[in-house]
Amino acid sequence: MSDSSPSEEPKRGDFASKKGEVILRKHEYDGIQEFDQKLPNWWLFTFYFAIAWFVIYWVLYYHTGTYRTDQQKITSRLEQIEDDKSAALASTLANLDNETLINQWATDPEKVAAGEAIFTTNCVACHAADLSATMAVGDQKIPLPGRPLDDGVWEYGSEPLDIFKLINEGTPADAAGYNGARMQAWGQMLSPEQIADVTSFIISKNRKEFGL
Repeated sequence: MSDSSPSEEPKRGDFASKKGEVILRKHEYDGIQEFDQKLPNWWLFTFYFAIAWFVIYWVLYYHTGTYRTDQQKITSRLEQIEDDKSAALASTLANLDNETLINQWATDPEKVAAGEAIFTTNCVACHAADLSATMAVGDQKIPLPGRPLDDGVWEYGSEPLDIFKLINEGTPADAAGYNGARMQAWGQMLSPEQIADVTSFIISKNRKEFGL
């Protein structure tokens, strides 16, 4: 049993100095009082270790280059993606020329079907499913933002690789675009092979233009 009675006032002081000692601290604000007792060593060691580890980690993270920041990781990853895309583009173009696009890709049903699927997903909103760049509303034809792809007009080059380049890189930087509308660089979203598929689909829809 404890030697102290329930009515015994706790010892007052500034802080507890030994294990098991309970102190009622001297300060009091608005009738609020505060007890203090010495924390167990395991808790204190954990707390001190956390402080020491924070200081060590902060120095390693920000001043030694041992760890990369999130920004550095993201930048490095983006650079790697760009390198991979450039390598994929170079690999595709190494085996691709105008004749190949016309006589092999545009006559391959699988390539044309793949290109049509990509075109339907990404290009119809501006160029229409029939490549006319118009949308039928009742008896009227409403023009869409994109350029018609079935009228034989190829402002940025009429060769298959010119079309490939336009899709990949978008409207040239020094061009105003079609009625002020500029096409984005789809190479940021599509692989070189997918762009070649789309090119083959467009060629297949302009058979006379490309001698098919």
